[in-house]
Amino acid sequence: MKRLLTLLMALAMTASLAACGGSTDTEDGASSDETTAVSSGVEDGVLTIAMECAYAPYNWTQSDDSNGAVPIKDSTEYANGYDVMMAKKICEANGWELEIVRTDWDSLVPGVQSGVYDAVIAGQSMTADRMEQVDFAGPYYYASIVCVTKADSPYASATGISDLSGGSCTAQIATIWYDSMLPQIEGAQIQPAAETAPAMLMALETGTVDFICTDMPTAMGAVAAYPDMTILDFSDSDDNFVADEGDINIGVSVMKGNTELKDAIDSVLSTMTADDFNAMMDEAIAIQPLSEG
Repeated sequence: MKRLLTLLMALAMTASLAACGGSTDTEDGASSDETTAVSSGVEDGVLTIAMECAYAPYNWTQSDDSNGAVPIKDSTEYANGYDVMMAKKICEANGWELEIVRTDWDSLVPGVQSGVYDAVIAGQSMTADRMEQVDFAGPYYYASIVCVTKADSPYASATGISDLSGGSCTAQIATIWYDSMLPQIEGAQIQPAAETAPAMLMALETGTVDFICTDMPTAMGAVAAYPDMTILDFSDSDDNFVADEGDINIGVSVMKGNTELKDAIDSVLSTMTADDFNAMMDEAIAIQPLSEG
C-alpha cells in the first residue's frame, strides 16, 4: 500500500510539473516561447517616440508650441524639428496620437529594446551595429558626411580630408562621425567625444577644436545658428570619407521583431522621395532656434 501511494504521489507531481513547465508545443510543432509575438506598442492608439530634443535641425526644445511644436512628456516644454515633423506625418497617416519622450543619446537604443518607448526618431544612422540591436524603418533622410570649421580658419580652404591633417577635432559620442570618420583623417588630433550635438558645436565655436565631423543636415543647422562657421563638403572629391550607405542613411528604430510597427511606418515613408525629405529638412532649418546654446 505504501509503495502504491508513493507511486501515485510521484505521478501527480510529474503531471503538475508538466503543467507548470516553460514552453509547450503548439499545433504546428513550435514551442510557445518561439511563437510569442512582439507587441506593436500602438494598441492604445499612441505612438511614443524618443529623441534628445537637443539635436537641431533634427530635433530641439522650445518654450512654446509655435511652428507646430509638440509637448514633451513630463515637461512644460515642447519639441520641434525634422524628427517631430516626420513623427506627426506618420501618426496622422496611421490615426495615432503622438507622445514625445526626451532622453539622452546613449539611452535611445536601450529604451526601444526594453519597450520604454515604441520607436526612436532622432537622426539615427542605420549602421550595421545598430541593426543588430533594433530594426529600422526607412530611411527617412539621405544624409552625407561633412566637416564644419570656422570661416576664418586655415582649414576653411581644405579640398579633401587629407588637408585636415594635424588639426584638432571632435564629433558627438557614439556616432559614426567620431568612431569611423575622424580616424580616416591621417594625422588628425582627435579630442574626446562631445556628449551632445550642441556641445560639439560649442567646442568649435569656442576654439577648443579646429573642426568637427557631422552629417549635412546638422552642419546646415550649425551654420544657420553660427554664421561664423562654414561647411567642408568633400563629396565631389576622391579625397573624401569612406562610408557605407547604411552608415549615412537615417532611419526610425523599433524593437527587434516589431514588424507591425515597422511596416506601418514604412508605408508612410515609402510614399516620400528624397526631394520631399529635403524640403521638410529645409523647413526645419528655417524655423530652428538661432542659437544652439
